[in-house]
Amino acid sequence: MKLNKEQVMLILPHRDPFLFVDSVESVTVPGMDKADGDYEIKDVQGAEVVAHFYTRKDHPIFAGHFPDYPIFPGVCQVEMMAQATSFMVCLLEKDPYGKKMDVALLGVDNARFRKPIFPDMHLVIKTKTLKIRGPFLTSECQVFHNDTLMSEVTVMASLKMA
Repeated sequence: MKLNKEQVMLILPHRDPFLFVDSVESVTVPGMDKADGDYEIKDVQGAEVVAHFYTRKDHPIFAGHFPDYPIFPGVCQVEMMAQATSFMVCLLEKDPYGKKMDVALLGVDNARFRKPIFPDMHLVIKTKTLKIRGPFLTSECQVFHNDTLMSEVTVMASLKMA
């Protein structure tokens, strides 16, 4: 499954300047090969998402963080990883586009910011769903640039589709 920015925006409720996913490369459950929408909630534990984000030089966040030494904020990196986890719903819905997604970040554990993220970096976001209990999911997430681990976090979120 590949999603472009327009398709990403049909699934996520976020918008610029707080949309931190440009595209989705894949949404899979290792060892399972069902059609999207044929998965049940119990099937998607272990789901993996690979997404992308490019830190444009003109992104408004860099104007204030920091003007003379622009660094992509850690809190936005956490949000980026949390947004990427949301795409596991593509496995549960035959047509996830245009539905209302009610998503909320509930918890953050083990956040580590290993290297600074600067303008003009192509980032690869990788997530793995560790646990699902009803609408609550816990995911392990990482951000890479040129195969270098930049940051990582475990997030807990509530995710519902209407």
